[in-house]
This record gives sequence, structure tokens and C-alpha cells, in this order.
Amino acid sequence: MDNRRKKSSVVIRIRKELKKNWQLYVIIGLPLLYLITFQFVPLLGNVMAFKNYRIKEGIWGSPWAGFKYFEQFFNSPQFKSILSNTLLLSFGQLILGFPLPIILALALNEALSPKFKKIVQTVSFAPYFISVVVMVSLVNLLLDPHVGLLAHWLSKIGIEGNLLGMPSAFRPIYILSGIWQTTGYSAIIYIAALSSIDPSLYEAASVDGATRFQRILHINIPGILPTIVVMLILESGKIMNIGFEKVFLLQNDMNMISSEIISTYVYKIGMVKAQYSFSTAIGLFNSAINATIVVIVNKIARKVGEGGLW
Repeated sequence: MDNRRKKSSVVIRIRKELKKNWQLYVIIGLPLLYLITFQFVPLLGNVMAFKNYRIKEGIWGSPWAGFKYFEQFFNSPQFKSILSNTLLLSFGQLILGFPLPIILALALNEALSPKFKKIVQTVSFAPYFISVVVMVSLVNLLLDPHVGLLAHWLSKIGIEGNLLGMPSAFRPIYILSGIWQTTGYSAIIYIAALSSIDPSLYEAASVDGATRFQRILHINIPGILPTIVVMLILESGKIMNIGFEKVFLLQNDMNMISSEIISTYVYKIGMVKAQYSFSTAIGLFNSAINATIVVIVNKIARKVGEGGLW
């Protein structure tokens, strides 16, 4: 009897709560429904990685294949080159691209002219709104060996030829174009973090005779360090999940040696060759590595004492 009374009282409380704050639960429910429908339910499709998928029999009716497709990927001749290309592009973009928004935010925070600050922020922020297709078209036009303006300038310092057809030039083109497009947008997060620093710290530092560089080193950087750590953890989770569209659009037969990455390989195996189980296994391997990296970086951040995502 006591258990029934407790259950009934809990149900009554839930009903009262729902009636009282039903607007809030409707607002929360819609994004939650979206996440469940389009993010969690599709995860069930990863079962295909362990099955010999046949369209007629469906996912659950297809026979089990175990780790056959994982072994097939690890033993394939393309495995080393695809993995190395993915890691080189990702780490290159992380090492070169991650510090630049921080430097830009610190520089703009120290700018004395508000007008100059707005102009620089607008100019650096604008490229983010250019779509990937348009951006790749701009890269193709600028690097065209016949009419490209950038190609003409590079030819004056001895860099000639079709750069987009050179395997050695693909990574610098991809990384530098990505930095140009995203640096201004990423800097906004750090600019917002800098604005939350207590102004009295700057006043105390000025009274103590601290230089501008010392204020940056001892006030600004420690003030935005938690934000930097969180952003680093989030960026680390994208190491194996480098953008498909941009690589695919810049890719051609001449630079395939250095441009073939996991996401483009999965597209060709799954969508073009219709090897669904094999492509799912590769995608699951990719996601597992991403999740592992996020956990490791988060643990390192917590041990260092700068917090983490959880």
C-alpha cells in the first residue's frame, strides 16, 4: 500500500509540474525530438558494420559478418595513406588554425581605435559566410595557372604550374584557405570571453606599472584559458571528422595521393560502389577514434586543472 501511495504521489507531482510549466517542456521537447529522430535513431544503422548487409533482407535480417569489414579496411592497401592524409590535414589545421583566432582576439582587444577594430573584425568575419562551393571556386580562379592572380604572384617567386594538381600543394591550399575562412568567426568567442574579464584587474596592473604585453600575458590569457581549453577539446573531436565537401571539391586525379581521406573514401565505397557494410565499418571506426580523442583530451585538461567538458 505504501509503495502504491508513493507512486501515485509521484505521478500527481509530475502532472502538476507538467501543467504548471508545460510551455517550457514544449520548448525543450522539440529539440529533444529532433535529436532523438535524427541523431540517436540513426545510430542503430551502425549494426550494418557487423553484418553482411543485403537490401532485400534489411539490416536486421542480414547475416552477421563479425569484424570482417574492419579487418578488410585495416588490411587494405589504402589504409595507411588514407589515415595519414586525414591526420596530416586535421593536425595541420589544428596546429596552425587554432592559435590564430586567439591571437586575433587579443590583438583586437588591445586596439585603441574602435573604428579600426570594427573594420578588422568585419573584414575577417565576412569570409565565414562564403559557402564551401563558392570558396573552392575562388581558390580555383586564384590558382589558375593562366588567369589566376595569386598564381601570377607565386610565379614571380618561382612557384609555377597547376598547384591544385600538385599533391604536395594540396595540404597547404586546404589549410590556408580554411584559416582564411574561419579565423574571424572563431575569434568572436574569445573576444566575448575577454569582455567578461573584470576591468579592475587592468586598473590594478596599470597602477603596478605593467606593460601592455604583461597585461596580455598575466590577465587576458589566464582569463580566457577555460574557454581555450573547451574549444581545444571540441576541435580535437573533429580530428578524424575533417570536412568532406571541401576536400571532395578540391580533389582531382592528380592530387589524389594526398587528398584521399576517410570521409571521401567512405563516400566512394558506400554511395558509388554500394558497399554499405564496408563503408559503415569505416565510418564507425572513424567515430570511435574521435570519441576516444575527446575523452583523452578532456582527461588531460582536468588533470592540468583547467576543467573540461565533463
